[in-house]
Amino acid sequence: MINFIVWIIVGGLLGWIASMIMRTDAQQGPLLNIIVGIVGAFLAGLVLNPLIGGGNINSGDFSLSGLLVSLLGAIVLLAIVNLLRRGTVR
Repeated sequence: MINFIVWIIVGGLLGWIASMIMRTDAQQGPLLNIIVGIVGAFLAGLVLNPLIGGGNINSGDFSLSGLLVSLLGAIVLLAIVNLLRRGTVR
């Protein structure tokens, strides 16, 4: 149960950081930041982990490399959403 709560908190923080990097923070609330962080970490686990190695927060890896891979996944997710919604990554 504690891992689930930590997973939600870390996912929210990573989603918030990713939204600040991609400049979409004003359009998103805390719930969307959590969703972006968790889904971005999931995508990073599917796509980025086989390419660059390391873990992510979905696999319980809260190390610096795992957090960076999950953050990169959230940034890529926001870039894809921006590309589909606006036609530009921003």
